[in-house]
Amino acid sequence: MANILVVDDELGIRDLLSEILNDEGHTVELAENAAQARAARAAMCPDLVLLDIWMPDTDGVTLLKEWSGTGQLTMPVIMMSGHATIDTAVEATRIGATAFLEKPITLQKLLKAVDVGLNKPMAKSATGLMPMASVPSSVGAFVAVSSPDLTVEAAMTGGTLPEVVLDIGPQSMQSFNLDCPLREARDEFEKSYFEYHLARESGSMTRVAEKTGLERTHLYRKLKQLGVDLARSKRNAL
Repeated sequence: MANILVVDDELGIRDLLSEILNDEGHTVELAENAAQARAARAAMCPDLVLLDIWMPDTDGVTLLKEWSGTGQLTMPVIMMSGHATIDTAVEATRIGATAFLEKPITLQKLLKAVDVGLNKPMAKSATGLMPMASVPSSVGAFVAVSSPDLTVEAAMTGGTLPEVVLDIGPQSMQSFNLDCPLREARDEFEKSYFEYHLARESGSMTRVAEKTGLERTHLYRKLKQLGVDLARSKRNAL
């Protein structure tokens, strides 16, 4: 059994992950921000870290980059986020993240990612040890990464991906405003992405959920959050 550090600013998520991992026999340490994560990382030398991206003091990708740059990335790190995007997934895997889990995290995906992370061999990098990285299954359908020093795999499939790819059919010709804040640009892309799949699947939420790798309940929440007009999407599919 392993020593696992869970870093997330949401109390409910920390408690839930801690309960699940404790039931699996792991020893769990909790941190609610980057400062606590740094202290816990130094004190316990975790076998694996579950690291949230959006935190109030220092975001998870910045903390991951800090550990990598100082030679402290000696353990597998699984990134977590409610907004799994191409840019964040690619950046995290390039730095050395083992996997990327999109919230809400299902029990099956969590345990699978933890098991893969704990059993994945470590690879040498220019800054020290780092885990072989994986792109999340929810993003792997349209993202791949290539780097001379980094092997990136599609999460849960083990297939090596050859290059950066963005292929969303007709929507690939759509232009996006790159001068706006990152969160707005990400939401704009995700809205176009889901509208494309809704039109392609004739508005079938079941097929869109399968295509995008999301559970139906999470998909509904995501579409509502992005302001996707489901009725319009169905009309466009006709």
